[in-house]
Amino acid sequence: MDINLIVESISVLAHGIFLTLSVTLLSLVVSFILSVPLSLLRASPNRALSGSVLAYTYVFRGTPLLVQLFLVYYGLSQLTVVRQSIFWPLLREPFWCALAAFSLNSTAYTTEVFRAGILAVPRGITEAAQALGLSRLMQIRLIIFPLAFRMVLPSYANEVIGMVKASSLASTVTLLEITGLARRMVSETFAPYEVFLAAGLLYLLLNFIVSAFFRTLEMHLAHSSTSNSRNIKEGPKSSKLWPLRQAIDKRAHTKPGDQPSIRSL
Repeated sequence: MDINLIVESISVLAHGIFLTLSVTLLSLVVSFILSVPLSLLRASPNRALSGSVLAYTYVFRGTPLLVQLFLVYYGLSQLTVVRQSIFWPLLREPFWCALAAFSLNSTAYTTEVFRAGILAVPRGITEAAQALGLSRLMQIRLIIFPLAFRMVLPSYANEVIGMVKASSLASTVTLLEITGLARRMVSETFAPYEVFLAAGLLYLLLNFIVSAFFRTLEMHLAHSSTSNSRNIKEGPKSSKLWPLRQAIDKRAHTKPGDQPSIRSL
């Protein structure tokens, strides 16, 4: 094993970090935006809405990401309607094809992750929010999704780490990110062991940073939740969260069959 070649390979492959992070972060942003409404539909009691989202997530979670990438990159170009559409200038570029495939795949996984968190929110909290007269949109924005996100944060962190590793598949559609540069360097040096070992070290470093970020975020949210609870308990009754806490407490102590009115809350 040539240590000097490994060090040299790391310096060369580091030029692909920007492209790796670009396709990964953009995919995660798109998937996050899409998965929030889809997860709400997936958790909906309406079978038609929930079933349609389930069909989407089932297909994209049940097929390999590499196959999905090839279908987007090689398959869409075979359709005349696509070549004549306004999206063709983007879809003929490998970067945007990789971004589309990664985003659709990550959206499917993230949707199911968020759905599990939404269903795990205690029903008493949402009932108390309804009793206070909060609209459904306010319930989702202020109560349901924040609580759900905190509960599924470790699972979402795993999805982010998985996307960082999956970004290596972009090299199969000619993108020169870390793995793409590694494959080209192997063809020049004929030293696959050292080159791919260097690539693995770079991916390990990126995932270490991602893990540290989510660990810090989880600790911050836990500390913030503890501080808010303390402020609600010890703070004045004029606190914005005081009515909700009172409603939750009364809902928790209500006997089965007794339904407190909005006025009593």
